[in-house]
Amino acid sequence: MPAGPSTAARTPFVLLVVVLLGGGLITLLLLNSALNEGSFELSELKKRTTELTDEEQALQRDVDASSEPDALARRARELGMVPGGSPAFLDPDGKVRGVPSEAAPAPAVAPPPNTPTPTPTPTPTGPAAGAPAPGPVGSTPSGTPAAQPSTSPGR
Repeated sequence: MPAGPSTAARTPFVLLVVVLLGGGLITLLLLNSALNEGSFELSELKKRTTELTDEEQALQRDVDASSEPDALARRARELGMVPGGSPAFLDPDGKVRGVPSEAAPAPAVAPPPNTPTPTPTPTPTGPAAGAPAPGPVGSTPSGTPAAQPSTSPGR
């Protein structure tokens, strides 16, 4: 039996199958690499999301602590604020309901340690200290215009 004609007919088919299998394997390898890269990126993004969530929660705790009633009252006292007196309300018809009262004076509170103390402004001394500022020409110290001598063109 001659093996020539049947072997020659099978060679292109075998080559086609080998190329298709090799191409399929290379494609699977590239696809697997791309999926692994995406997996690493996903894990990094999850870690970053966790860090940002923790930071957000810490900031929210700070905001909540600052807005507690005790903290707000303490900060208001540090700023010199005092509780208001009893309020009065206006009805839609214009009647006043309630009796308003003034707020109690603020107790003397020392400024916080890192607040600069105001420096007093110097008061001017000397002859100009009590004198009124000069006004426009032809005016008296009271601000009224002085009497001007009249000159008539006919005289």
